[in-house]
Amino acid sequence: MVSSDSMGLSKTKVILYTVLAIAIVAISFLFDALAASAAGAVRNRLFDIIFSWITNFGILFIVLIVIPSLFLWIKKKQEWIPALWASYATAIIIVFVLKLIIARERPMVTEFYPIIHILDYSFPSMHAAAAFAAIPVLDRVYPVLKKFWIIFAVLVAFSRIYFDKHYLSDVLAGSFIGFGIGMFFIWFEMKTKIFKKLMKMIGYG
Repeated sequence: MVSSDSMGLSKTKVILYTVLAIAIVAISFLFDALAASAAGAVRNRLFDIIFSWITNFGILFIVLIVIPSLFLWIKKKQEWIPALWASYATAIIIVFVLKLIIARERPMVTEFYPIIHILDYSFPSMHAAAAFAAIPVLDRVYPVLKKFWIIFAVLVAFSRIYFDKHYLSDVLAGSFIGFGIGMFFIWFEMKTKIFKKLMKMIGYG
């Protein structure tokens, strides 16, 4: 049985990190306008092309979920595939709920989702949450690529500010939520081995 302490997830640390994250997000509201102005100052045609690719949710899904899942399969680490997908899906669901409850307008009011109006809301950023939810699992199974995962997730989060789709506070909240969910599923798998058992039940692992 793996204890939370062995992962550096003691109750004290969890509370401390949670309070710290909330404080950072709360303070970041004061810098929303400044961050938007700074992002606007560096806007140019080249960055438009680069960040339009990075901010695409399909690209995010392929880079952080699909491709790593294939590598996990090849490397016989199948038990971490459901953990990765569960982190990603849970982050999206939680963000959906929070968007509905908070209903904060986006910096640039546009109708991108005429059917699912919840996605028109700004807080927290679903892109940031989905990107950062994958990092803990990917870091655990591919630590050598840790810098790549983090840089890509940060660029995804920044792209939302760059294109005036989110405030700084939106992406920070989404990032903390996603990362926390990813850490939870690592702890949950190490404690219960449920995903490993599930993969064995269906003939893998």
